[in-house]
Parts: sequence; C-alpha cells; structure tokens
Amino acid sequence: MDKDMSMTDRTKAFAVRIIKACSFLDEKPGVCRTLSKQLLRSGTSIGANVHNKVAS
Repeated sequence: MDKDMSMTDRTKAFAVRIIKACSFLDEKPGVCRTLSKQLLRSGTSIGANVHNKVAS
C-alpha cells in the first residue's frame, strides 16, 4: 500500500478488500457466512467514520 495515499483512499481500498473477502466467505455454509456478515459491517464502517470526520 502506498504511504502517500490519503486516509479516505486507504479506507476505501481496505473496504474493497473486505468486500472481496466477504464474498469468498459468503459462499461457505454455516459459521463462515455469519462471520462474513459481521466482518462486512465492521470492516466497511471505518470508511464511513473517516468520511464523516473529514466532512465535518
């Protein structure tokens, strides 16, 4: 990851990686699917929090 990227760009890239990981986990039955949903919520919320902080 490039150190010169802005915080919003880094959080967006992180969210994209989380979404890809969750897509993989969501294909698995049982616990993986449950963990995928939680990981998706928590892993993408950082971008929303940073966006709100930058916007204010």
